[in-house]
Amino acid sequence: MRIQEHLEATDFSDDLERFWRISATKIRLLESSWEGTGAPVMTAAGRYTSREWTEWTQGFQYGSPLLQFEATGETEFLEMARDKTVERMGPHLTHSGVHDHGFNNVSTYGTLLRLICETRIVASIWERRFYELALACSAAVQANRWTELGAGGFIYSFNGPHSLFADTMRTLRVLGIGHLLGHELRGEGDRRVSLLDRLIEHAVATLRYNVYYGEGRDIYDVRGRVAHESIFNSNDGSYRCPGTQQGYSPFSTWTRGLSWVICGCAEQLEFLAQLDEEDFPAEQPRDRVVALLERAARATCDFYIENSPTDGIPYWDTGAPGLESMHDPSSRPADPFDGQEPVDSSAAAIAAQGLLRLGHFLGREEAGVRYWKAGLTVLQTLLSDAYLCQDDEHEGLILHSLYHRPRGWDDSPDGSVPSGESTMWGDYHAREVCLYLQRIASDQGPLYFWSVVT
Repeated sequence: MRIQEHLEATDFSDDLERFWRISATKIRLLESSWEGTGAPVMTAAGRYTSREWTEWTQGFQYGSPLLQFEATGETEFLEMARDKTVERMGPHLTHSGVHDHGFNNVSTYGTLLRLICETRIVASIWERRFYELALACSAAVQANRWTELGAGGFIYSFNGPHSLFADTMRTLRVLGIGHLLGHELRGEGDRRVSLLDRLIEHAVATLRYNVYYGEGRDIYDVRGRVAHESIFNSNDGSYRCPGTQQGYSPFSTWTRGLSWVICGCAEQLEFLAQLDEEDFPAEQPRDRVVALLERAARATCDFYIENSPTDGIPYWDTGAPGLESMHDPSSRPADPFDGQEPVDSSAAAIAAQGLLRLGHFLGREEAGVRYWKAGLTVLQTLLSDAYLCQDDEHEGLILHSLYHRPRGWDDSPDGSVPSGESTMWGDYHAREVCLYLQRIASDQGPLYFWSVVT
């Protein structure tokens, strides 16, 4: 990536105004056309469609209007999201079959509670308690999806108890909220299980097994590389091998998995660093956990910067076979229409927030400035005409987003690589990073998921 050193947060005021104007149009368009069967996942020919697998994107559908309201003050979006969260998000609170609670429920119930606590909306005490109970329930259900490793453990993916996904680093925030609300998981014989302990243990397992540090773990050990999945023998907790579901290979880096780790590590750094030392388990003291997170965050951010095209938009996997014939694609801007391999703008939207958060966390030190400017560089590209969809008939917001390349799920009507379509998580995370930057630029302070307790 070619980092644009001159960029400042205040340079984006016009771009953000245009972004939120277009975003409003897209939210209204989807709301008027969606029939409520399943959750919208990705667009095909400009129309959002569902994809049966898990409905992990519904929280992004109803969380997006909340971000729109917060950014613009347009109350129609608040009422839309409030109504649909109560009407349709209940099943996600007790869904024991997925690792996605932080996606679905923090984006909806969590944002509503945060808006109450930040006095951005007025609510009765019982509405507030309803959101608190919903999040506490969600956190416990997520924490119960657990594989023991002898020392520590992890929240296993929908693939089963053997599977640790990189994605879950971003969903850990629901456990953080549950902890702040004073909740805990109760197990057999009323055994008390700390939600914070499980958050920390999962994070530590992810940083140990899914993130590489260039230390010779295997012959593909490159600092900052991320394995989408780590596979264990669930009988004895022993690590077996890296894996992937949506990447090209277990030994290459699926860039959205990389971005989930970048954003999740940066966000957990912010959260855990402000907790009291006594909150942490004795075997995982705060300084050690924060150091592990910072090490992984720096490594993955550096890998993203070093392996992305000059404009900061990555191709879908760093080992995708068509990249070889493109003759050093990282030496020029990404080309969504190259005919060899698709880009993934959703990975860029997620990574941009992680880069900005890590840069803000590290402050004015050289690395912090570098990551902050890198995040601004990625966001500048996403807000350009090449990626921000200005077609009023197209329901997507950010173009050239990708879901599942190996399975061929993404729309490609002309038989070439997928391009020109959007995804729910790409659109949502573009809104989230824009709100984050807008709050920084207007001196409102950063956007923190844990602002749910006053």
